[in-house]
Amino acid sequence: MALAEGSKAPAFTAATDGNGSFSLAKTKGSWLVLYFYPKDDTSGCTAEACGFRDTMQDITAMGVTVVGVSPDAPKKHDAFKKKYDLNFTLVSDEDHSVCEAYDTWKEKSMYGRKYMGVERTTYIINPQGKIAATFAKVSVPGHVDAVMARLQELGAGA
Repeated sequence: MALAEGSKAPAFTAATDGNGSFSLAKTKGSWLVLYFYPKDDTSGCTAEACGFRDTMQDITAMGVTVVGVSPDAPKKHDAFKKKYDLNFTLVSDEDHSVCEAYDTWKEKSMYGRKYMGVERTTYIINPQGKIAATFAKVSVPGHVDAVMARLQELGAGA
């Protein structure tokens, strides 16, 4: 079950692409789209990332930051960003602690095989650090448009 809207977003600091570090605390006072995805350079994850990339001008004009989170290592994120010219930060969650805090680390099943992985989920976090909107079990087509519409409804950039 995704985190409830209105609840405080779990604090975290984690490694990112480009040998960087991201801390949720540094985004306080601004809007954040925090999206969790299973794996770099796979069809659905690439489509989702490119969707955010392609709308980044509109997103940043609203004063919103986008951050992607997956279990991939920072070097893998570097290659993914370079290959698709991604223009936002990718957080590495190799120990799954951020995914667990945001309730996106789930048991999944493919071809009868059960395994643990990321359930594609997006959170909009408001300037006060609270969950303003949740998109659970995301289907990629139309997702970025839905996030943009919700940001507008919430008054981001107003």
